[in-house]
Amino acid sequence: MTPTRRALLGAAPALALAPLTTPARAQAPYPNRPIRVVVPFAPGGAVDLTGRLLAEKLQPIIGQNVVVENRGGAGGNIGADAVAKAEKDGYTVLLGSVSILTANKYLFRRSMPLDPLKDLAPVTRVTTGTVLLVVNAQRPWRTFADLVAAAKKDPGKITMGSSGTGTVSHLTMSSVNRAAGMDITHVPYRGGGPAISDLVAGNIDLMFDVIPALMPHVREGRFRALAVGSAERITYVPELRDVPGMKELLPNSGIDMQSWYAVNVPAGTPQPVIDRLHAALVQVAKSDDFKTRMEPLGFTPIWDETPAAYGQYLQQQDVLWKRLVEESGATLD
Repeated sequence: MTPTRRALLGAAPALALAPLTTPARAQAPYPNRPIRVVVPFAPGGAVDLTGRLLAEKLQPIIGQNVVVENRGGAGGNIGADAVAKAEKDGYTVLLGSVSILTANKYLFRRSMPLDPLKDLAPVTRVTTGTVLLVVNAQRPWRTFADLVAAAKKDPGKITMGSSGTGTVSHLTMSSVNRAAGMDITHVPYRGGGPAISDLVAGNIDLMFDVIPALMPHVREGRFRALAVGSAERITYVPELRDVPGMKELLPNSGIDMQSWYAVNVPAGTPQPVIDRLHAALVQVAKSDDFKTRMEPLGFTPIWDETPAAYGQYLQQQDVLWKRLVEESGATLD
């Protein structure tokens, strides 16, 4: 037997095993195991609710289990950073909010652990909605004009709760204060839940917050809705169709606050994986059942035609929220 033939025969076991290891694994279609959706807030909130419904609807489309993992803390930065540092394989994804993906890096200027524009790759938005201005129903203000008049009469006396400094809740009211010439005292809380509890108890007067958190109290008569933070009225929530938007109330302000949720993956994830995930998420967002389940909560499904289109939108939003944070003077470090 020649040396060449002996060498080839000696290498045969290794060559036979090779297709079963690295090449076989590399060629396996995505996804071939469960996908983890990181929700960077505690269970029970609007982001968590969206994430669980998204996982439920995504599972049969993508053909794998989709599990939700709550990793709250630092305004959502802990969960977002965990995804940014995860394997770049599409099996760990972030369901992020507008605050995490845009505002936080201007609030946590020194302690922000990631730059969402650089460390996360865009996939698509999935829902959007605005925020709602409510007052305790025992307060005398029946309209937004009543509130403005009272705030101007007694500067600093009326108190506004928020889910925290620099949140959409806070920044919306900050913009409305400036545009309406009001002086309302901000009372930040560690989350929307405690603020809502104090508003029910009458310890504060009003707040802006996401619609799903406030609507049960509106429906049961504890809160009175005076305005929505979007430019236009909300038509997909029956109880809010008569509530005016910012275009009517403050026509020259340009205020159009939108609280959207989106899916991102670690930067460097292969484009075919991102495209497969994008296609599945768009299929969920376009489904009638997803729309039927989300709209009564105050959210409407949305999707971006391509990941690149969402990336461009994210850059525009980054500029907007940088300005809103700077105008509010809010900081979290």
